[in-house]
Formats: sequence, structure tokens, C-alpha cells
Amino acid sequence: MIPLTLAEVAGAVDGRLLAVDPAARVTGPVEFDSRKVSAGTLFVAFPGEKVDGHDYAAAAVEAGAVAVLGTREVPGVPMVLVADALDAMGRLARAVVDRLPELTVIGLTGSSGKTTTKDLIAQLTVRLGPTVAPPGSFNNELGHPWTALRADPDTRFLVLEKGARGVGHVRYLCEVVPPRISVVLNVGVAHLGEFGSVENIALAKGELVESLPADGLAVLNADDPLVDAMAGRTRARVVRYGEAAHADVRAVDVTLDGRGRASYTLVTPEGSAPVRLGLTGRHQVSNSLAAAAVARELGMPLAELAGALGELGLVSTRRMDVFERPDGVTVIDDSYNANPASVAVALRALAGMRGGGRTLAVLGYMAELGPYERDGHLEVGRLTAGLGVDRLLVVGEPAAPIHEGATAVEDWGGESVLLTDQAAAVEMLRGELRPGDVVLVKGSRYRTWEVADALRVDATGEGAAA
Repeated sequence: MIPLTLAEVAGAVDGRLLAVDPAARVTGPVEFDSRKVSAGTLFVAFPGEKVDGHDYAAAAVEAGAVAVLGTREVPGVPMVLVADALDAMGRLARAVVDRLPELTVIGLTGSSGKTTTKDLIAQLTVRLGPTVAPPGSFNNELGHPWTALRADPDTRFLVLEKGARGVGHVRYLCEVVPPRISVVLNVGVAHLGEFGSVENIALAKGELVESLPADGLAVLNADDPLVDAMAGRTRARVVRYGEAAHADVRAVDVTLDGRGRASYTLVTPEGSAPVRLGLTGRHQVSNSLAAAAVARELGMPLAELAGALGELGLVSTRRMDVFERPDGVTVIDDSYNANPASVAVALRALAGMRGGGRTLAVLGYMAELGPYERDGHLEVGRLTAGLGVDRLLVVGEPAAPIHEGATAVEDWGGESVLLTDQAAAVEMLRGELRPGDVVLVKGSRYRTWEVADALRVDATGEGAAA
């Protein structure tokens, strides 16, 4: 963060100083975890029923915090007292960003692929200048300002993923940190239970392009009609990416290798160049095109861009992380989260990696689908069978419609089994996996990752199948 006096901090957040020197300066990061406090930190204390940050205020100051931003006085602790600590973090982030005129803020949203694409964009922008991006999916009212407060005068690019649980959430995040470039990936049924309809999801995602200034840039997925139509909701210039013929940045002649990695010809107004991705999954073509469209607009030459796309790697964990076990089994750990669209692309990647062995899918419950919950799970089951996956392990009773959907496909030559929990899935896999098998693990944060972790074996083969 840029250095600020406590008086400047209080002014930005409409706070009141208690037991502090107004001229004392915050020179370190803003942290809400007392274990991460260092010299010069501003510690933010959030109230809570189980854990209250104010209880750690004194320890934070002892660890080097200049002051505590909180909602109630802690005797003997220098404080910036505010009515709402989360709102204050947002205000402070806006004040910091407003003092960085050389900073380009890049915001992106979508129903799936946000975190991966955020990581891809950041890997490209760092080649053009110092870049700040959040770890993992830190994309809400807390993660957004926390990340923005990492920017300093040397930062040239701030890449922010914008999540939402309802209409108005993206707009709020854009008020906290206004974007100069907005990227919309897709509109799907993820979080349908919270939004109520796909139309509301599109409305919420489009708030990102509505927030752009006239001299800003909207980067839109030409392959998604709901996203493509957002061009009419912004006053900014529009650049489209995708495989559609009208895309400004597009991929043609897409092929996949045995590991599910795509190669394609990148076509831009400046010319074309071959690209060979090191990432698994056909969907990475679209993600990489979104990143390419941003980097191109920021001035990266075509030849450099094509080469850089080939060097992109995974940053955030449990997202199409492919690893080989010592016993010859390949595992696709995509267990961070799941919705019907993301499961579909993962299943297609699994099918594309079929070699001499079998394909197995370990699928868990998909949350927040609302009235689409049963149909969404049935759809995934039918797709699993339709793609010819050899073995389906459905984990947990809430995910049972996946099993039902798969077994209803009469001409499927595979087999599905409904298991009680993750431990049962691990036990079954360890008893039957053999060299050449490819296993996909995916679910909605319901400990499905425990299956992937159990399949990660060390060089001695501990835990591997007999």
C-alpha cells in the first residue's frame, strides 16, 4: 500500500482516531489476520460471534501494527474507529487506487473460469509491468479491497476477479475499485439459487461493463450470446474474443493432444500466429483468448503474445491440475468447485485424455443451483454417460441425481455407483485403479478434494493401488 498517515486513513474511511499520533504512518500492508501482521501494518478487526478481531488487537500492535481499524474501542490500543470495518476497507481501497493514476485496473467476471483466467491475465501483464492479483478466488467484498490495498506507486496492473451472489454486487465492487478494462467470460447457471434466473445472472455480470468509463475497454466473449449482447450496455470500446467469426481475437484450427492440451492459430487484426497451450482442457482456449485480448490491448506484440500464451501455467490450486502417479494413473484435480458448465468442460477434458486405460469420474454435489438443482445433476449424469466415461463414482446422497442421470442412458457401456462419502470413494479407487487409468475429481467444496488428496502419492507409491 502507499504510505498514509493515520490522519489520512481516518479521513478516507470517515473514522475517529483514538490514542494515536495522527502523523504516524502506515507503511506496511493492511491485514485482517493477526498472524500476518508485520511492522507498519494496519490491522483490521472484524467483529464476530465466534472470532472477534478486536480480541487480537493488542497482540497485533505488539507485532508491529501502527494502529487497529475497528468498530469498538480496545483500551490502550491505538485505533481508527469506524461504524463498519468492511465498508471502511472498501473506502480505503478506493482512496489508495485514486492516488495511483498510472495504475490500470482490469476486472473480470463470469459464471465459471474466473480464477483461472485471472491468473492467466496476471501472468501476461507481469511481462508488461509490476502486477498485483489476488490469491485463489479472493473475489468478494473482503478480498477485493484487501487485494487493491496491495497496490503501490510501482504497480502498473491490478487484476481483480469479481464474484457476485446477487444483482448489485459487481456494481459495488466496481465502486470500490473502478475498472479500466472489464472482461466478461460467460453466463451460466452457477449460483442460480441465489440469483433466481439466468437473466438476473446476465444482469449482474453486465454491471462490470456498465461501470466502465467512456475511454475504457470491454472485452466480451463472442461465443456466449448473453455476453456478446453486453456490448449494448457500455459506453466503452468493445473488443470481442472467441471462435466466432466476428471475434476480434479468435482461435482457428483448434486441436488437442493426448493430454488434452490445445493448439490453435491465434488470429488478430495484426496477423496470426501459432499457439500451443500447456494447460489441460478444451475450455482453456477461451480462457487464453480472453487473456490474449487484454494483453494485446496493453501493447504486447503478436509474436511475443503467442509465445507467452504457450508458457502460461496453473497458479491457483485444484483447477484442472493434472498429475501422474507413480503407478501410471493420471489424476485431474478440479475439485475446488463445480457447476454444470464447469463439470461439463472437465468431463470433456477427461474424455479427450482417454488412452490405453479407462476414464473414471468422481463427482460430488453441485451447490447453489436452486430450482435447477435436480435437472443440473441429471444433466451431468447424462453427459458423463454420453461421453463414454467408463466408471462414475457419485459421492454423497445429495448428488444422487448424477447417478440417476447416467444409469438412465440405455446404451452406455460404463458403470455408475453411488457412494456414501469421500472415504468410500477413496477405498474403491485404491482397490481398482490400474496403470493407464485417468481419474477426474470434481465437486462443490464439499470435501471432494479429499479424494484428490488421497490419490496424490509419493515416489514410494504409498496409498497407490495394488
